[in-house]
Amino acid sequence: MGSKIIVFLFLLAGFSFAQKASTEGDFKYSDFQKPKFCGAACHTDFYRQWEQSMMSQAYTHHWDEIEYFKLAVPHADRDPKVAEVKAGCNGCHAPIAFLAGDVPPPRPEENSRANESVSCDVCHSIAGYEGDTPYNFNYIMKPGRTKYSSRKGEITSPSHDIVKSELHSKGEFCGICHNEKSPYDVWVKSTHLEWKEGPYAAEGVQCQDCHMTKADTKSAAMGATYKDTKLHLFHGAHDPGKVKGTVELRIHPDIRGAEPGETVKFTVALFNQKTGHKFPTGSVEDRIVWLHVEATDASGKTFHLKVDPKGFDGEEYTIAAEVLAYQDMGVPLDDPNFEGVQRDGVPIGDRIFRMPYFTKDGIMTIQQWNTASLGVDYRIGPRETKVETFTFPVPFEAAPGKMKVKADLYYSKLVKPVADFLEVPAEESEPVLVNSHFTEVEIFD
Repeated sequence: MGSKIIVFLFLLAGFSFAQKASTEGDFKYSDFQKPKFCGAACHTDFYRQWEQSMMSQAYTHHWDEIEYFKLAVPHADRDPKVAEVKAGCNGCHAPIAFLAGDVPPPRPEENSRANESVSCDVCHSIAGYEGDTPYNFNYIMKPGRTKYSSRKGEITSPSHDIVKSELHSKGEFCGICHNEKSPYDVWVKSTHLEWKEGPYAAEGVQCQDCHMTKADTKSAAMGATYKDTKLHLFHGAHDPGKVKGTVELRIHPDIRGAEPGETVKFTVALFNQKTGHKFPTGSVEDRIVWLHVEATDASGKTFHLKVDPKGFDGEEYTIAAEVLAYQDMGVPLDDPNFEGVQRDGVPIGDRIFRMPYFTKDGIMTIQQWNTASLGVDYRIGPRETKVETFTFPVPFEAAPGKMKVKADLYYSKLVKPVADFLEVPAEESEPVLVNSHFTEVEIFD
């Protein structure tokens, strides 16, 4: 009997129990190496790449600072339903501050270790995640001498041990922070899930293949050269070079010539040929993508074309209009009479590719933590083509001759009226031209 118990305990000891995610206060700042330590002599190139990426600015970036301290923290203090965001935002934006229980962290101007944002030692201390789905920083963190990596090098590092981690090569690693549920149990970030449901995941193309591109170079100064070394660029939504060309578009008319008063119908086809997820993605409550079509006659006079409605449910949120929204900002701003700000900030009648977020009271919000439901998802999926039409009665004042009709697709990281109201630096709301195309029609006398 005794021997059976011993065997049972031996087998039990070898059984892998599900591990719990690391949480607030589990560690100390000193448990994590500073990024400069990693970049001082060994991983110099990686450090410089990271230093210029948004990973190094996840806590210090101007919009993130304004959103956290001006909206999230006061909102958490005034509404128990969203109280968790005071700590939770830092789980991904300032992980070592969160794990050290430093909540809220000092402001970036105080130059605390929270400013390290998503540092080298954060990602390379992740040994797994809790549960079946990566989301809401459910990482299992194991800081120390052992570093987890997608490659175990041929040369042993004098500074740390290396354990090869399959997770670090998979999209699930990214999903730990790039999937998020609000306190209302609504998916407010789902970039990894969008990829997982799309065509690229089925073909084995991972997030890292596009955002950590491979090159023939060293991973450490004294290490070997590999043909598939992953660069630590992390280029994405904040990189105009990554955004430009994401969507191809073409415009054509139904007829090649018309007299003033006649109607020409223009069709625009938009093909998402570049992203493995929807466009836009991530903080979709902030992002805005819009299609602007404009005609210029032979004399240089311009005419704005408005999109033809399709009639689907919720379409009113996808056509630019002169309406107010975001009234729930009044809660953190302690203004019960706050009327909101202009919803779109783009020319009225332009087509918008977005998914609106709503509060429990049905107010459109840019506060993802206050999101209780989602509206129509009118974004452009991977390898999806959307077709828009613009019915244009040729104005009687249009000059005879060639009329150029141009379609421009723009992207902005933050809705401009919100940015202006919250005094966010202009670069956050500046439009990026994704792509454009034009056609011509002859206007007869």
